[in-house]
Amino acid sequence: MALRLELQTLFESFTEHVYFQPPTNVKLQYPCIMYERDSAKSEFADNVKYQYTKRYTVTVIDRNPDSALPDKVAALPWCTTNRFYTVDGLNHDVFQLFF
Repeated sequence: MALRLELQTLFESFTEHVYFQPPTNVKLQYPCIMYERDSAKSEFADNVKYQYTKRYTVTVIDRNPDSALPDKVAALPWCTTNRFYTVDGLNHDVFQLFF
């Protein structure tokens, strides 16, 4: 959990509104970063696991299509762009992030 809290703090340095696995009844405020656990990766050598890294799906939601917020997330190490889409005038940049 400590690493996830570090990730939360990092995202909060980018924007005020950060949500981890928000329930459906939470009203999001924009711009925001919404993220959730997605998967994990294990690395092995000599039949021994030496590294375990959690993966998160990170979605940046902003009304501004030219927002700098997605660029900040994309610049993180071990982050890849997954897709982009718009819904109801909101731009969604989706990333996969190992952290």
